[in-house]
Amino acid sequence: MTDVKSKLSRLVPGDIFHASCPGGASLICLVEAVTNDRIEARRVTTQCHETFDLNAGLVWDSREAKCAIDSIAPLPVAIHNVLLGLDRKMRLRFDKLSREEKDALLFVADFYPANPL
Repeated sequence: MTDVKSKLSRLVPGDIFHASCPGGASLICLVEAVTNDRIEARRVTTQCHETFDLNAGLVWDSREAKCAIDSIAPLPVAIHNVLLGLDRKMRLRFDKLSREEKDALLFVADFYPANPL
């Protein structure tokens, strides 16, 4: 088992991780399921579903890698809980962010780059 796969295999439904795309997009993702070869996740802020390859942590678009998981560091419990609440809020189509949600998003902008995969 590759080092990346062994780390990604630790993810379970309900975990939050970070992925980056070549164009600079930052994806905060909530794990929905982990199978033998993939991670099914939902982007917290947009609710878009993404499927990542478990071996390399990549999302593929045709034959080209689109995005890559770059951090699975566990968030502090308070931040994790705020992001879970934000995920629910976005699923129900509430648009305005609270100060706490804005602070959590600002926190992860520094936290994930400081804790790479």
